[in-house]
Amino acid sequence: MALAELGLGPLGDSLEELRWTFESGKTRSISWRKAQLQALLNFLRDNEEQILEAIHEDVGKHRVEAFRDEVGVLIKSLTHNLDCLEKWVAPKKTKLPLAFFPATAELLPEPLGLVIIFSSWNFPMSLALEPLIGAISAGNTAVIKPSEISPTCSSFLATVIPRYLDNKAIKVIEGGAAIAAQLLEEKWDKIFFTGSPRVGRIVMSAAAKHLTPVTLELGGKCPVVLDTRFSSSEMEVVVKRIAWGKWGLCNGQSCIGVDYVLVEEKSAFTLIGLLKKAINKFYGKNTKECNDYVRIINEHHFERLHKLIRDPEVANSIVHGGSVDKEKLFIEPTILLNPPLESEIMTEEIFGPFLPIITLKNIQQSAGFIKSRPKPLALYVFTKDETLKKLMISQTSSGSITFNDVAFQFLSDSLPFGGVGQSGMGRYHGKFSFDEFTHEKAVLRRTLLLDLEPRYPPWNDFKLKFIRLLYKYDYFGLLLLLLGLKR
Repeated sequence: MALAELGLGPLGDSLEELRWTFESGKTRSISWRKAQLQALLNFLRDNEEQILEAIHEDVGKHRVEAFRDEVGVLIKSLTHNLDCLEKWVAPKKTKLPLAFFPATAELLPEPLGLVIIFSSWNFPMSLALEPLIGAISAGNTAVIKPSEISPTCSSFLATVIPRYLDNKAIKVIEGGAAIAAQLLEEKWDKIFFTGSPRVGRIVMSAAAKHLTPVTLELGGKCPVVLDTRFSSSEMEVVVKRIAWGKWGLCNGQSCIGVDYVLVEEKSAFTLIGLLKKAINKFYGKNTKECNDYVRIINEHHFERLHKLIRDPEVANSIVHGGSVDKEKLFIEPTILLNPPLESEIMTEEIFGPFLPIITLKNIQQSAGFIKSRPKPLALYVFTKDETLKKLMISQTSSGSITFNDVAFQFLSDSLPFGGVGQSGMGRYHGKFSFDEFTHEKAVLRRTLLLDLEPRYPPWNDFKLKFIRLLYKYDYFGLLLLLLGLKR
């Protein structure tokens, strides 16, 4: 079904128009790409207050948290891409073996075509526009499908983006699961999806029909490995960073947030005490009345989370928090000590304010624990022990590993962001976003001045010797063979 037949209301433009725009070559122009990136930068600067209000309306984030996660990070990315774009777009010369002489070769970055970006609700602006920055930088036309779970931000993008960007090349399409399913029936040149592994499988299945390349940003259970051999002042900083990584990133509703902590048995209660102290410092003693504390996104997710701790064995492991208020979509910061490993809270991504603490006899066992479970999007290790660092790097697999901090890897344009295995495939941010929406075409240029007869039939022993030496890069041997001095 063509996009024009989807009944998408005021947008009304067809998929064919977007393809025509791409085929016209318009989006390949560096000036067009820069103009669109600059327009997106203007969109953020002109509408900062409205964006922060929309995010607060949907997700409940304080304006400082919303600027940090949504507006500021996008301004940084846009500025970086504008500074680097001409370098990225330029063909890259590559070396050739002497046997190719006379010839030259290069790698030419070219856009993929028409791409679609399915974004998530927890970071409704940045998860829609960060991939778009890469798609525009690479010279593609694009459709953004925001999450219907953050309706204010979705509507804002659909209404305001067309005032800034080229409407014949970039569109925002709103809708729920039915519209998403119809969009997946179309043939795209790239699908970029951020969300759950369950929906990621649906996306991959749809993409397989057209052999469409897919980027999946899926998240997973991101663990913290905590080696407590720190001074008391250092330990306070460590725990504060862990607490921020759980509750300070959209109240646990973040794919890179802390999911659980691995720590030695002897240090568990010290950790719990320091976590309580950090929670009180962040949100006060009455978290329910704190405006800095993000609420659960909607009733469905509230019920999903509440169900996790209604399990009697899980409830018995709660050592702090656990109170809820359905009317206000409030769930208190909650710490659990050794909940059952087979319980849903330890087998599924939590995506909420629960922090399980799992104790081990010694911290070196954490590598085996992590290896026994699906590969996480991010792994956080707090230690000063270089041996433990090497162990975690060599014995575990994750999208990224960060030592002595949480989530900071997300902010770097020089580090790729993406998962591995069940936590996703593909990567983006900075140059990696450009690469994700680009095909690097190999270009070889030769002349007719030199033609080697051994490449052609009929075959004989001389030609076989010639080809053997050619593949060995034995050019001296080739010279001797051609001079008749090597038998």
